[in-house]
Amino acid sequence: MNHPIALVTGANRGIGRTLADTFIEHGAARVYAAVRNPDSAAPLVEQHGDKVVPLHLDLEDPASIVAAAATATDVEVVVNNAGVLKMAGPLDGDAIDLLDFQMKINVVGLMRVARAFAPVLRANGGGVLAQLNSVASLRSFAPFSAYCASKAAAYSITQALRETLREQGTIVLSVHPG
Repeated sequence: MNHPIALVTGANRGIGRTLADTFIEHGAARVYAAVRNPDSAAPLVEQHGDKVVPLHLDLEDPASIVAAAATATDVEVVVNNAGVLKMAGPLDGDAIDLLDFQMKINVVGLMRVARAFAPVLRANGGGVLAQLNSVASLRSFAPFSAYCASKAAAYSITQALRETLREQGTIVLSVHPG
């Protein structure tokens, strides 16, 4: 994997943007900028040219994840960076609704990405699936405990994916910024 082909969800800003830039700067042949609105990846394309391919992928839309995997059939590294953070303490009035929303995006979204891209990674020699789980997956903070719970669940799923995808040669990484 000298010049890998990568896909980064949420590549249009923050950590995702930094990851996309870094892949290109370190020799990636191509980076799929997997974002809800492909137009939001225009600054990446302006900076890096045709090495960046904007791609529609919305963790709330299962069909978009399947379609992205059908398009990015040459991908060797998948970084599931996209996610949501909503502030809610455990007793706040909207805590349950916000927990439900964050579980849908941060956990179920991860599972959908893994399910869609595992066959692609297998076909391309195994590759890497990296999940951005946050330090909040390891320690809860009351003001955003619903987010922490979703990230702890995502970390648990990531560990299960590591075991599940090992047989096909896919390296599964859990990243904990924060």
